[in-house]
Amino acid sequence: MKAIRIHETGSADVLRYEEVADPIAKPGEIVMRISATGVNFVDTYYRSGLYKTALPASMGGEAAGSVEAIGEGVSGFTIGDRIGYAMAPLGSYAEKIALPADRVVHIPENVSFEIAAASMLKGWTARYLLRKTFPVEPGHNIVIHAAAGGVGQIAVQWARHLGANIIAVVGNDEKANIATTLGAHHTIISTREDIAKRVKELTNGEGADVVFDSVGKDTYEATLNSLKPLGMFVSFGNASGPLPPINAQILSAKGSLFFTRPGLLAYIRTPQMLRETADDLFDVIGRGIVKIAQPTIYKLENAAQAHRDLEGRKTTGSLVLTP
Repeated sequence: MKAIRIHETGSADVLRYEEVADPIAKPGEIVMRISATGVNFVDTYYRSGLYKTALPASMGGEAAGSVEAIGEGVSGFTIGDRIGYAMAPLGSYAEKIALPADRVVHIPENVSFEIAAASMLKGWTARYLLRKTFPVEPGHNIVIHAAAGGVGQIAVQWARHLGANIIAVVGNDEKANIATTLGAHHTIISTREDIAKRVKELTNGEGADVVFDSVGKDTYEATLNSLKPLGMFVSFGNASGPLPPINAQILSAKGSLFFTRPGLLAYIRTPQMLRETADDLFDVIGRGIVKIAQPTIYKLENAAQAHRDLEGRKTTGSLVLTP
């Protein structure tokens, strides 16, 4: 079968489209024939070397498709079932992948493979941010950075359903229009506005209850200065580079702030938690509360271009690879 792998870390140029052996379903595993693969910013962290993995390494951690083979001891699945997975293991930039059965979820008939691949990792992330890390309630003032991106678009819609007052931070007017259409009450264009100043103005001088920041280094100071006393800084990405070392005294000086660096794996660490997360996402998609925009689709062999476009911030919404 064909797959994308890296033999060294670096720019998108290190991604290789090559022939590899077909996977086999070992005990406790399922082999998925992949119909759509989600492309996520975390993939660039493995490719660049920011996140470490043994080389040569397979790329990708999210896919949707159908059951092709079932290993010994696996129950609850039959050949041809519509399934998906996200987060681990790596290897979804391929035509097939072997997966631990307890990491696989069923995909409802009313969700296409492309939409599932475009929404699972991002939607599960939005779900833990809004429902678990900082349980959003009606009246909360929340800031969402990169609000026109994959996680951002889902988070804006879900947060609107939960009753929050949403301040969306974006990079240009086109992305501001996207965030507004999805339900953001206010937008801040980071390239020409003082983020923290505008947040304070929009919250009557108080500041935000929580800031969900996936940008990292470039928005670190703005996020600290956007929060009200006892507010929460939720750092869940490094799109512009990793954060500087956190000085705990700054949190005290800024108003006894809370800082957290959550990760999806902790929120789906058991099969039950995984199923609850997946069911919650597919429920809000099925009821039309969260609408997933049709993703930008690239052929598998063009994964390098997908990475270049993603890192160059030339895209909105989600990117998907198809075999």
